[in-house]
Amino acid sequence: MKKRARRKAERPAEILDAAFEEFVKNGYAATRLEDVAARASVTKGTIYFYFETKERVFDEMVRHKSRALFPELESYARSLEGPYKQRLHALIVFVYGKIAEDRAARETLRFLIAEGSRFPDLVDRHYDEFVEPVIDQFKSVIDGGIAAGEFRASPATAFPEIVMSPALLLSLWSMLFGTRRQIDVAAFTDASIDLLMKGLGLPD
Repeated sequence: MKKRARRKAERPAEILDAAFEEFVKNGYAATRLEDVAARASVTKGTIYFYFETKERVFDEMVRHKSRALFPELESYARSLEGPYKQRLHALIVFVYGKIAEDRAARETLRFLIAEGSRFPDLVDRHYDEFVEPVIDQFKSVIDGGIAAGEFRASPATAFPEIVMSPALLLSLWSMLFGTRRQIDVAAFTDASIDLLMKGLGLPD
C-alpha cells in the first residue's frame, strides 16, 4: 500500500518530465497529450486527473523544470566566505554553469521565448520565482562589496541583471548554433568575470 501511495505521489512529476520531452521534440502546438501519456506510461485520463488542460500541463512543466535549476541557490550563497570579489566570482561560476550547461534551463528559456505571448502569466511567474532570486543574490554580494570598500558604486551596480546577461547569451548561443559553433564555457565565464571585476573595481 505504501509503495502504491509513493508511486501516486511521484506520478505528477513523471508526467511533467514526459511532457518536457514531448514539448522539446514537437513544440507546444504539435504536442499531443496522448504522446505525453504514452511516454509517461499512463493513460490520457490520468493526465487529466492531475492537470485539466494541455495549457496547464505546459504551465506546470515549465514551473517544475525551473524549480529544479536552483534548489540550493540560497544555501550556496550563504556558504560563501572571504572577500566579496571571491564570493562574486564563485557565485557567477555557479550560476553560469547551471544556466549555460543545463539542458532543462536552455529548453525552458526556449519555451518562454517561443510561447511567452501565449503564457504571459507564466513568464511573469518565471521571473518572480527563478530570475529575481538569482538577481537578488548577485545584488546582495555586490552591495556587500561596496559597503566593504572592495567595489565602487558604479552605474552598473544599479543593474545586477548585467551580471546575468552573459549566461543568457550562452544559452541563446547554444540554442542557435548547438555544437556547430561551440564556446568554451569556462573560458567565457572567466572573461566575463574579468570584464565585470574591472567595471566594479576601485580606481587606481
